[in-house]
Amino acid sequence: MRICMVISTPFPPEEGIGYHVYNLSRKLIERGHEVTIITRSSLKTEATYVEGIKVIKAPFIPFYPFHVNIHGFFANRIFKSIEKEFDLVHIHTPLSPVIKTSLPIVSTIHTSMIEDARHIEVVDLKSFSSKILTKLVSYPLVSKLIEKSEVVATVSNSVARELKEYYGLDNAVVVGNGVDEKTFTSVERKGKEEHILYVGRLSYRKGLFDLIKAAKQICQNYDVKFVLVGKGELEEKIKGRIREQKLENKIMLLGHVEHKKLIQLYQNAMIFILPSHYEGLPTVLLEAMSCGLPVVATAVSGCLDVVEHEYNGLLIPPKSPEKIAEAIAMLLENEELRNKLGKNARKTIEEKYTWDSVTDRVEGCYKLAVGF
Repeated sequence: MRICMVISTPFPPEEGIGYHVYNLSRKLIERGHEVTIITRSSLKTEATYVEGIKVIKAPFIPFYPFHVNIHGFFANRIFKSIEKEFDLVHIHTPLSPVIKTSLPIVSTIHTSMIEDARHIEVVDLKSFSSKILTKLVSYPLVSKLIEKSEVVATVSNSVARELKEYYGLDNAVVVGNGVDEKTFTSVERKGKEEHILYVGRLSYRKGLFDLIKAAKQICQNYDVKFVLVGKGELEEKIKGRIREQKLENKIMLLGHVEHKKLIQLYQNAMIFILPSHYEGLPTVLLEAMSCGLPVVATAVSGCLDVVEHEYNGLLIPPKSPEKIAEAIAMLLENEELRNKLGKNARKTIEEKYTWDSVTDRVEGCYKLAVGF
């Protein structure tokens, strides 16, 4: 089958949806499919290949709140010229343009932007505007995508429930998210420096200010460091908060790191922390668990699909720095519990969240869409 993937995140990937599409595409090509990705560039159209995946980059102009419409104009113009090369279009959203086509469309909705907007922390005018614009832009976009799709898929049961609540969609297919369990694997910790790891965007609803408060408590009692990997709109505010709390020597901001370095960070960490106020089904959680890390995650949305409290991780309530600190302290003081959670985390990934199992379900969606 010849498949056109449409996303609106950087590619080669730098974050969750990009990695999802990258790994899915590789697996589909391995199974004999042809995959082309249409994504965004800066101001010009570019075409290249990434590990056998053809990538076409359409211009993206960050003129909010019209960025999706502008990007959609260029993406559709590109697609119209190559439409005959494909059997199916697979759109990954949030905030990807809807492609105008007579071909079957499969959409994967990674997060409900309406629910996402509810959890944006209003800390300034920019965050308030983001909260409002997310609702105004995303609802009609997702509604239109659902209307045009032959099959709608999601990455978690929680997103499926939200699609039913907000859009009246009661037949979404949960395909899940995946991880390359052969690459993200556990090894004996090499580093002597003990660190607690966060990976993800530095953005609203990720609970990063909660994490900084918890880090303040932990660093008063334990000789550990926190490593934050990722970039985003809150980077400067986070740096400012770290300075205010005098944690410059305890919290390291690494920005975006290369794939090899990221794996090393997982493998050498003691604990992985995901303090989000909302999630779909985060790739980083699966990567950490695949590396055998004990995880502390908030009991929200897609995290509840994966983490079973005190079996393969610890679940804590969102927006609670005290509970974050308590969970981290418990793991720092109990090596046996860390080992148990890490071992069961790896087992969970091997049983349910490999890319082979995800791709099986996605291919099932393709067959439904084209009428096999």
